[in-house]
Amino acid sequence: MAISPNFTSIYSHNWEINFTQCAPNAYLKYADLCNLLQLTAAEHSIIGGLSFNDMQEHHQAWVLSRIRVEIDSLPKWQDKVTVKTWIESMEGSRCIRNIEMHLNGIKIAGATTYWAVFNTQLRKAEPPILPHEHFEKYPDYKATAESFSRINILKETEKVTERVVVLSDLDIVNHVNNVKYLEWCLDTLDPKLILKQQIKSFEMNFLRELNLNDNVEINHSKEQHQNYYSVTKSGKVCFALILDLK
Repeated sequence: MAISPNFTSIYSHNWEINFTQCAPNAYLKYADLCNLLQLTAAEHSIIGGLSFNDMQEHHQAWVLSRIRVEIDSLPKWQDKVTVKTWIESMEGSRCIRNIEMHLNGIKIAGATTYWAVFNTQLRKAEPPILPHEHFEKYPDYKATAESFSRINILKETEKVTERVVVLSDLDIVNHVNNVKYLEWCLDTLDPKLILKQQIKSFEMNFLRELNLNDNVEINHSKEQHQNYYSVTKSGKVCFALILDLK
């Protein structure tokens, strides 16, 4: 697809929160918060000529490697929010993109995301073939107070549960969708912490692909207000999550 005449390097998209995106407390689910942030990034890539279909002509796709989300408050059912996004940097196969959510003109959440260009045939990272110079980069414009941390994947944990990857866990790139990992971990957390909006930030690191019928373990450890989760397959960490509580 050609670059849209409406393309801008800083992009905003308006969304209305619908009931399917809400938890029993009528506030946006944390997983659906991530979905809206990423959908806005996808819309920006579409008008900028770097959509999934554009990339697939060269057997490439954007895959999320890391994300940090900081939350002041969550929108509720029928709220109308504006999500804004821009690229901080793009070098080689890697891209850092910032995303913010605003409600009534006030920022309520911010995220910094780390993406890789992935060859969907070779199943490995590689530089993008399509041009991206028309995207202005904003190295000093941040959406979060803190950047990515170095998650210790060797942390001692206890197994919480096991699961088998099913079809509904997979996305268009034919591996487990990144939001599914978050859902798996949050489902093991005390529901009161979610319903009372006690999560102030979380950071996820995606290390290895998971595919249909994979057997995985979900592991957990806790230190004061911080929860650590990992998803492992055959003893190897595929995903790590740090969850900070208020």
